[in-house]
Amino acid sequence: MDKTVLFAHHGRGCTIVASKICENVVIFQNVSIGANLKYNKITDEWENVGNPVIARNVIIADGAKILGPIVIGENSVIGAGSIITKSIPANSVTYGVNRFKPKDSNYDFIFNKNMINPQKIIEANKKLVADFNKQFDK
Repeated sequence: MDKTVLFAHHGRGCTIVASKICENVVIFQNVSIGANLKYNKITDEWENVGNPVIARNVIIADGAKILGPIVIGENSVIGAGSIITKSIPANSVTYGVNRFKPKDSNYDFIFNKNMINPQKIIEANKKLVADFNKQFDK
């Protein structure tokens, strides 16, 4: 694991076993990264041998599972709750089970040097609650 890897929200509940994790990766809570091998009794052989390689600048969101001998391409975002058992190309966004699409270069996910003012988030949430309450006060 590269020394620049960051655990957002302290990376609580993460399980990471025998993986290569490159520079500037951000890992959120409840993420699992590791092997996905299985023993075939018919052939008397282990299958799916190997561990994930997480390339540079990848963001791994809450609850994602990355399993098996796969590569997650650089600059990708592994979406919250994703289950990934197949390699993902660079500059992708994953979702669901082994689903991905190209990352839209017009948007940054999670981090940007021009981070939003926390007060704007508070105001947006207050408006959301007010709109919700209006909807049910009728």
